[in-house]
Parts: sequence; structure tokens; C-alpha cells
Amino acid sequence: MSKKEYKFNPETLTYEPVERPVRLKRYENIRRILLFFLVAALINLVYSTTFYTPKLYHLEEQGAELVHRFDILSERITATGDKLGQLRQRDNYVYRSLFGADTLHIPGVYAPYEGKTYLGFNDDYDGIVLKSWQLLDAQSRLLYRQSVSLDQLQVLSKDKEKMAASIPAIWPINKNDLRGPIGAYGRRLHPIYKRYIQHKGIDFGGRKGDPIYATGNGVVVHSEKGLRRRGYGQMLLIDHGFGYKTRYAHLNERLVTVGQEVKRGELIGYMGNTGGSTGPHLHYEVIYMGNNVDPINYFRRDMTDAEFDRIIEQAKTTTFETLEGTNNE
Repeated sequence: MSKKEYKFNPETLTYEPVERPVRLKRYENIRRILLFFLVAALINLVYSTTFYTPKLYHLEEQGAELVHRFDILSERITATGDKLGQLRQRDNYVYRSLFGADTLHIPGVYAPYEGKTYLGFNDDYDGIVLKSWQLLDAQSRLLYRQSVSLDQLQVLSKDKEKMAASIPAIWPINKNDLRGPIGAYGRRLHPIYKRYIQHKGIDFGGRKGDPIYATGNGVVVHSEKGLRRRGYGQMLLIDHGFGYKTRYAHLNERLVTVGQEVKRGELIGYMGNTGGSTGPHLHYEVIYMGNNVDPINYFRRDMTDAEFDRIIEQAKTTTFETLEGTNNE
């Protein structure tokens, strides 16, 4: 209870109570209340910055747990990304190779999004959230790339039987007819001119008139008599589809014509010594996607590793063609 104030009255010679205006009393009460809250706030501020309250302990534990969970999430996202990378490797070097498909290239699929994409991250946990978000975005792009690749392979798989029969996968001659080592593919030392020359196929030595077979299903797209002493001589070119073509050169006789469909193992001509050749043999090429590749890799499974290594070693110096003929090839 507040004390009353008194004032001396000289007329009555007594102390009389002072009546204060109600408005003033209300102002003083409000001032006391504000002063109370101000003091309480200051005390709370000093206490909270000096001492940990149970609530602060709880909030700190929640924050630490949140960071821990985000770390686990990032590790799982990274592990999933590694698996996607392994799947991409198998896709490029196994699945797409089996179907003869080029490596899939989608511009920008491996490039991260621009920084402005993540401008909305502004709270205390942005570093952790941003990292996880970027990892997820990267995996989304990889998943899109893999989806496109699988869609392409699904289309190719419908023709897998046709493709399997079209790939040049057998010897173009009877192996029992082979005389001497196989002439090497690629750059090799010419035994006569003692210089390295480019050889786009491999050579099978034999006898004039030995049968020559198509190594895969296809269509004859080129046939020519050729020059007598230079180049391929009598030659056939077969398009097998799926990016594969095969060439058969230095023939003595051609048994098929342009536009004719042939089957794997079908007789298409006879071995000869025409064009730039020094002896009866077959010059055989495999062309994939417009580029010459080593034909010997397509029939390696028909021999042991020891036989294959021996052929490769012997082929380094074997040649059946003249330098001029090889240059024309």
C-alpha cells in the first residue's frame, strides 16, 4: 500500500493529505511497470549469456543431431553417386559396346548448376543443406543421362539377333587353308623397303582359288575389278549395318554383285593375287563407324591365348603387298 503524502496548511496549522491527480498516478504506475520489465530483461540477458539454461542445452543438442543427420545423408548420397558412376562405366564399356552404340554425350549433364540457383539458402545450416542439394542435383542429371541411354539400348535390343548375325565374327577363310602367319594390322615394318607403313587390315596367305566367305550378314555395296598391279585389285565391300563394313581384296574371282544380300559363311569369292600383291592372299578389313579397326580382335575367341600371341608376334613383319599397293589401301 502506497504512503499518503501530507502538506502543512498554515491557516489551519495542520498537515492535510495531498490529493494527486489520477493521471499522474497512472503515469507513475506505468513507469514502474516498464522499469520492472527493463530490469528483468537485463537480468535475463546477463544470465543467458553467462549460464546455459536447460532450453539452450536442448537446442544445442537438437542442432548437433541435425548436423549429424545431414552428414549421414551426404554420405549416402555420395555412395549412391558412386554406384551411378559404376553403372555409367558399365553402360559405356559393356552395354553400349555390345550393341555397337557410341558413347552417349549429353551437353551439360556433368556441369553443376549456376550459383544463382541456390541463392535462397541463407540460414545457419545453409552450408550443409547446400552441399546435399548440389549432390542430389548432380545425381538427378546422371539419372537422366542413364535413362536416355537405356531408352536407346532398349531400341537396339529389339534388333539384337539381327545384330549378332551381322557383326563380322568369323574367319573369312577356312583356317585349314591358311599358309604362313597372318599379316599384321596397323603400322608395320615393310620387309623390302625397310620403312614403316600403314596397313588397314590383315592378310591371310593361301592358294589361288581358296574360298572366301562373308564374315557376317549384310549387303554388297561395292565391287570392282581394280588395277592390275596396284591397290586392292578385285575387291568386295559388304555393309553389315550397325556401323560395320568389311572389305575383301586381291580376289581372283567375285561371286556376288552390288545390292546382293549375303549371309554369314556364304561363299562370296576366291583368293587371288590381283592388285598390289606379291603372292596369293586375302586382304581383309573391318570398318566400324567409318574407321578401320583390327579384324583379329573379332575372331580371337576361335583360338587359344598362346595361338593369338604367336600370331601377333609373327604378323609384325609379314606382308603380301607391294609398297605401292599398300599405300593405295
